[in-house]
Amino acid sequence: MPDVTTSSVVPADAEAVWRVVRDFDGLPTWHPGISASELEDGARTDQVGAVRHLTLGDGGTVRERLVALDDRERRLTYSILESPFPVRDYRSTIRVLPVTASGECVVTWSVLFDCDLDDADRLSTLFGRDVFGTGLSGLVSYFSPGE
Repeated sequence: MPDVTTSSVVPADAEAVWRVVRDFDGLPTWHPGISASELEDGARTDQVGAVRHLTLGDGGTVRERLVALDDRERRLTYSILESPFPVRDYRSTIRVLPVTASGECVVTWSVLFDCDLDDADRLSTLFGRDVFGTGLSGLVSYFSPGE
């Protein structure tokens, strides 16, 4: 089972970044690869069990379920229900940790999933670099407007 983690320093305090990241319907606000998000069945953005329908920049769609939301630990975990990616048992976590010396924070985005062995390297790169890396760069830009 591939296990991939990507991280980035975000130039804002952990609480401010967490308020943005914890919004389960808010990915299009800061992730450049997500063009739209819609919560199904009138769910709240912080409701464990909520399902979001994402539209990707290329027009593809992904359905994900919020599995856990922990404000104390600043951690959000979700699973993929449907996607164009050949994965099984996909479980991803975003975590926001303070960097106390600078007032910034570190955001880690990780995933553990199952797939056919032939797809493991390609999917690990796709999620680690293209999905998480692009998303974290977008989060940095969100908190660094005009740079």
